[in-house]
Amino acid sequence: MRRVVWSVLAGLGAFFIVLAIMSKLYVPGQAVKFPLNEYGVNTLIANGASWFSPKSVSELSNVTLQVTSTVKGDVSAADTLGSSNTAVWQSFAVTEDTTDHQSVSIPSTADVLAFNRKTGVLMQWSGNTIGGKHVPNVSGQGFVWPLGAKKQNYQVFDPTLLRPVKFVYKGTATTSGVPTYIYQANIPAVQVGTQQLPGSLVGLKAPDVTLPQYYSARETYYVDPVTGAPISVVRDTQEVLKDNTFTTRLVLLSADFKSSPASVAATVKTDNHYRFEIQLATTIIPIVAGLIGIILLVVGLVLARMTSEDEEYEDEDELEGSHV
Repeated sequence: MRRVVWSVLAGLGAFFIVLAIMSKLYVPGQAVKFPLNEYGVNTLIANGASWFSPKSVSELSNVTLQVTSTVKGDVSAADTLGSSNTAVWQSFAVTEDTTDHQSVSIPSTADVLAFNRKTGVLMQWSGNTIGGKHVPNVSGQGFVWPLGAKKQNYQVFDPTLLRPVKFVYKGTATTSGVPTYIYQANIPAVQVGTQQLPGSLVGLKAPDVTLPQYYSARETYYVDPVTGAPISVVRDTQEVLKDNTFTTRLVLLSADFKSSPASVAATVKTDNHYRFEIQLATTIIPIVAGLIGIILLVVGLVLARMTSEDEEYEDEDELEGSHV
């Protein structure tokens, strides 16, 4: 009976050790991915901001602007791509002047982008759109950083410039209790279009003028390196119209946006859930399974040794009895 028990324990021990190895080496690559059905709402607040209001035909200063960004996974679109490693998320951002109760911008359509579920890197797809227009070439990180982000620089796609910009690794921080990596990008003034408007509005004599529109930004992301999720964002954005001497004629937007405390708290709650699932798959299960396997093997070996010793004693007793 004891021989059967130790054989079973040894078999179970070997099984749990194999399970630990598989959990460590194979399962994380298959199970740890960004979700297809993501849903989240984040809010950025800018106090003391300025922007040009078409409604009042004037520049409004020292106001509070709020950006509400909603991200939603498009499971059906992801299914059409035919790969379990590709996700499609939609993002929709509305900007409001909460001081004057005016809408600053309300997009007519959501941005839609496909990306790799492990790396977060954007993928070429005919359905990639920004502002309702197809984007033929996308690259760099999209909605998230990679799972297991590194202390290095990353290229991140900018939906205004329609190209990636370099985010430089700046160090570590603790953001609402979450260990984070800091990544920062400085985008110098870049022309992103033109606008036609009355010359009198910008202090020029011509009845109508067409001025180039410039965009610049300084963005800082606090990212959980385990989940790749931005926990907090600081985005100092400038959009202005300049004349041919590069003199600013009109401020369309000047705002230093920061993630609201409520938004950070909600993000941390979701992030803690995903981080636990990742740690469960990559660390907890392999360690527990490995320990159980070792214990079962040790107990099995002890029982095997005891069984062997008992058999030796029985043989010796039989030999002594035969001499009598």
